[in-house]
Amino acid sequence: MPKPPRAPVQTSLHTTVPFDTTEEVWFWFIQANEARLDGARFTAVRGNVRRPCEPVDILRILDRLYRSRRLMMDHLRVLRFYGIRQMPPEGWRKSEARAATLWAEAMRALEPIFVSKKIMKDPFVRMVDAHRVVVPLWGLPQSSQSMNEACP
Repeated sequence: MPKPPRAPVQTSLHTTVPFDTTEEVWFWFIQANEARLDGARFTAVRGNVRRPCEPVDILRILDRLYRSRRLMMDHLRVLRFYGIRQMPPEGWRKSEARAATLWAEAMRALEPIFVSKKIMKDPFVRMVDAHRVVVPLWGLPQSSQSMNEACP
């Protein structure tokens, strides 16, 4: 009788918390790599906040984007430099204007991949979940408009 295929062991039954923004994913990735270079041991699903990925997953995404020429070496240099600073470049500064453009291009390339892999929350779904949907008055049903006119 053949052996059943081996599946990865689930180390935790806790739900994971996806990131809110692409920048948050990137800053987390840089911090995790800095900690690893400083000698910290990284074990999956052992942090205070359970994340849906590991730093190596982000590295693989970057490698694929670089090999497909969607990100260039200039993008990666800017991402690394400002990731270590833990703040994005400020476009209003003359010295950081080019870096801000490269940063924005890189974030636009990374965001759909992070959303599709469920590393990051979908920004459009997040707006609906937060009840921030604005409905203009002309979009309300007629009965609601007449009620609003009757109430002082």
